[in-house]
Amino acid sequence: MGLESLIVTRPRTHQPCAACRMLRRRCDSNCILAPYFPCDEMDKFAKVHKVFGASNVIKMIQMVEETNREDAVKALVYEATARMRDPVYGSTGAICQLQKMVQELKMQLESTKARVLELQQQKDQLWSVLMNVNHLHLRSPINGGDNFCLGYDDSIAYDPDKFPVVGDWIF
Repeated sequence: MGLESLIVTRPRTHQPCAACRMLRRRCDSNCILAPYFPCDEMDKFAKVHKVFGASNVIKMIQMVEETNREDAVKALVYEATARMRDPVYGSTGAICQLQKMVQELKMQLESTKARVLELQQQKDQLWSVLMNVNHLHLRSPINGGDNFCLGYDDSIAYDPDKFPVVGDWIF
């Protein structure tokens, strides 16, 4: 007889869910809590149990349609976690705080939009002034003509689009 024949394979035993393990009771295949509180999530059930109590959790789960039970358990876990942090307001306190933050951010956004609009108007005004300056006809103090001359050569008139290089200025 070889070593393999001496090893007896045992049927795998069902591990109790976190709820049954915490409540120290037998967990059978019909356990209503097992699908929502697996054995490796003890802390999740501990919070729900501490806030609501195991019998109330079972009653609440039974009241909900089977297709919505997972969402209901998630809501219970969320509320229990919030109640552990804030025993008075629970998730309502968190929701109110988030709503306040949303309002503050909306006010900041409106203020920023107003500032952007103001800066856009200032830019448009400045651009308008610059465009008007480009279209002005400056009179030369030297020859009294309509064009501004650079001095020695009357054929080189001032053209804002062809602005002379720094070294080309002659006074």
